[in-house]
Amino acid sequence: MLQILLLGKIGQLGWELQRSLATLGEITSLDYPEIDLTEAEQLRPIIRKTRPKIIINATAYTAVDKAESEPHIALAINNHAVGVMAEEAHGLGAAFIHYSTDYVFDGTKSSPYQEDDQTNPLGVYGQSKLAGELSIQAAGGSYLILRTSWVYSLRRESFVSKVLEWSRKQTTLRVVNDQVSNPTWCRMLAEITAQLLTVAGKDSAAWLGERRGIYHLAGDGYASRYEWAQTILALDPLRSEQIVEELQPALTSEFTTPARRPLYSVLNCDRFTDTFGLKLPTWQDALRMAMES
Repeated sequence: MLQILLLGKIGQLGWELQRSLATLGEITSLDYPEIDLTEAEQLRPIIRKTRPKIIINATAYTAVDKAESEPHIALAINNHAVGVMAEEAHGLGAAFIHYSTDYVFDGTKSSPYQEDDQTNPLGVYGQSKLAGELSIQAAGGSYLILRTSWVYSLRRESFVSKVLEWSRKQTTLRVVNDQVSNPTWCRMLAEITAQLLTVAGKDSAAWLGERRGIYHLAGDGYASRYEWAQTILALDPLRSEQIVEELQPALTSEFTTPARRPLYSVLNCDRFTDTFGLKLPTWQDALRMAMES
């Protein structure tokens, strides 16, 4: 039976992964306080005792603005802990699957980013995630780094849940229309991960090792946050509860935040589809399914 170690079981993606991976083997799922990612060395005995064939890291420090004042914590979780996971996976001959972000790019490109495009994160969060990618590559072994973007859940606070909340409290909403990327429902991300491991089969570490590297994996198609908000409001199953009367486009420069965000961070996911024969649904279809779930 396939032994899977899932790190980060209570986050929006980790919760979905527990469900999606359930039929694939024996899963050990851990999160804080069982593991403290700011103390990375504590992970080594835990991983060695579990002896998994697959390690999936769904943990991350994702507070983009807060990271600017807590760089040491962001680096501890997004880089140091990730490096330990990758080293231990390599030592055990296990496959390591890790999720990264579109924020490793600066958003100055005018066409979808490909895996080999130059990285240039604008803030601490993106820098810490890029450092994690480099630590995985340095460790070697059988790894997949899956860069994704604009991940949301209806179970946890996300852009989708915030728009729905705002629509019930405000008559006018202002949403930026100059930030563009691929909205990605975390359940679809979890399910395609399970499909990937099904395709990989029993000797998943060797199979994935032959295909190791960085892949972009996000909702098919892209939108601005303004267009995304429009669609969220239109698909809201409880539209009668909305009091919003007007959705106004705005510019990122009109909002002051500690961290800068890439304006255009659309991910080209062709490499993943070409390699594994799998593809996420359009972001609109996924959002519709999320609203109906």
